[in-house]
Amino acid sequence: MVNEPATPESGVVSGASDRRERTRADALVSPVTLGAGPAGGAGGAAKLHPFGDLHTLQHLSARAARGVRQTFEGVWRTETRVWAEPLEVLRLADYRLARGDLLTAWVPLSMDGRPLLCVMDGTFIFELIDMFFGGRGDVPPIIAQEFTPAADALMARIAPSLARALETAWEPLAPARFEAERCELGAGLTSAIEADEVVIATRFGIARGAGKPALLDVLYPVQTLKPYTVALTGKVVAKPTGVDAEWQTALTRAAMAVRVPVRSVLAEPTISLARLMDLKPGDVIPISFGTDVPVHIGGMPLGMGTVGTSNGRAAIRITKLEGPVQ
Repeated sequence: MVNEPATPESGVVSGASDRRERTRADALVSPVTLGAGPAGGAGGAAKLHPFGDLHTLQHLSARAARGVRQTFEGVWRTETRVWAEPLEVLRLADYRLARGDLLTAWVPLSMDGRPLLCVMDGTFIFELIDMFFGGRGDVPPIIAQEFTPAADALMARIAPSLARALETAWEPLAPARFEAERCELGAGLTSAIEADEVVIATRFGIARGAGKPALLDVLYPVQTLKPYTVALTGKVVAKPTGVDAEWQTALTRAAMAVRVPVRSVLAEPTISLARLMDLKPGDVIPISFGTDVPVHIGGMPLGMGTVGTSNGRAAIRITKLEGPVQ
């Protein structure tokens, strides 16, 4: 298991308070130690997967959480919180055994034609159905042993959106085509993946409003991910982006054309209220100012200047600069 917590992004919520208490099935899932496991022969150890510490795949899951949130917001039309939980590496047979007899939706997807699975609790599916048809998300007190045609139809609607969320998340790293396969819920849909195959389980917590979250797992078989080994193990090195000279020139010209107000205060005399009340046209208010007067631009001090004339108009000659332009 990757024990580091998932890193939250713009639109993705993470936190221990958002994660519900594990169900019996979740608690029984026993992850296999990364990088080691039973060997094919007698004794020894063999790597379960070639993808190193899986931090890259964890990051992809955090990116995919955004698309997953949009998928379920479209179903129950309310604010949704989605986050990516730490990854688990285990064999498919152990994963199925851990879920026990609980009704589970096994939704088949593909990645460039190679199989992967989306797995959800049956209780969550019935909650989605009730919400989709205008209910409050009520779940029957007794859960059926198999899914109804309505559940198949709803998941056939949701699966393509989940595939698009994964495709969008993977696009910057390794463009791959994700597709939703023909959707008939049931454990038999795991037949495309052998029981002893190692899978990497990426888990998403999904909650509407302040309600308790449900869990959704996407299972990547190691064989499905092997063509992307280089992308998943390579280090990401930031490369400087070339500057568009034409765009930069246009931006500079636009910035230089911005007009700003320039103001100078020659004097600020004071008079009494009685004198103010007696003022009439023709009265003179004496003022005095020094050689230099302050000059402001956009409300900020620009410097000092001397009052004079230029081309027959009053003007100020800047004698000293100060403030941000100094």
